[in-house]
Amino acid sequence: MRVNVGQAKTDLSRLLARVEAGEEVEIARDGVPVARLVRVEPEMRPGERFLAGAGAMAGQIWISEDFEFSEEELDEMYAEWDKEDEEFL
Repeated sequence: MRVNVGQAKTDLSRLLARVEAGEEVEIARDGVPVARLVRVEPEMRPGERFLAGAGAMAGQIWISEDFEFSEEELDEMYAEWDKEDEEFL
C-alpha cells in the first residue's frame, strides 16, 4: 500500500494497525516513495530462545545401552590418565 505524506499524517493510527496486521505501507512525497512502515518483530529473550529450540533435535540423538561406565571402568580410566600425566611431567 502506498500513501502520500498528508494522508499518512491524517491516518497514522489506521496505517499502524495495518502494519501490525502484517502489511507494508510506503509513504510517498509527490508520488515518489521515501519511507516504508514495516512491522517490528519483538526480540526473544535468552530464555525464550532456549525454549523455542526445545525438541529441535528430536529423533536425532540417542543414548546407547552401554553409555554409562562401571565404577571399575572409571577407576581404570583415571589410573591411565594419572600415568599419562606422570609420564608427561
